[in-house]
Amino acid sequence: MPSPTPDDHLRFPIGRPQLPTAPLTPAERAPYLQQLAEFPALLRAAAERIGAERLEQPYRPGGWTGRQVIHHLADTHPNLYSRFRLALTEDNPTVRPFDEQAWAALPDVAVTPLAVSLELLASLHVRWVTLLEQLSEAQWQRTFYHPRYQTTSTLEQALVQYAWHGRHHLGHLALLG
Repeated sequence: MPSPTPDDHLRFPIGRPQLPTAPLTPAERAPYLQQLAEFPALLRAAAERIGAERLEQPYRPGGWTGRQVIHHLADTHPNLYSRFRLALTEDNPTVRPFDEQAWAALPDVAVTPLAVSLELLASLHVRWVTLLEQLSEAQWQRTFYHPRYQTTSTLEQALVQYAWHGRHHLGHLALLG
């Protein structure tokens, strides 16, 4: 794990993810599935609570604006969902990373209404959670390879990571107010 930096409390407001090293039981997986299911509603509520004006501000010096965070989630979560589908249909596929900073700077981020990304996430998470609720124990142990991090992850580890990802960015939005 990397050494803490002075702004880690701003970069990682809920801490860094703790991935399982052994298989989880269905009961241990359940809270992560619940987090994925509840995430879109929590994100929408956070956006409404913070308000449009404040969402145009960065959550930390040098960080993204709240708007960029929300659109980042709508960019990222379809990719994460696809990783599950690839791992379920291919043997240890290599997933494609993307430049999140460059995507956050694309011109549509500044003009697309946040409601578009919030709706996309709501629909996507219904599909994603529905898929995950159908997996067998063996399917949870299927893997994919991420070339940027040079790691192989089980779908179970990815579930924990991606549930954390949503909470992580909710933590960023909470810094806005």
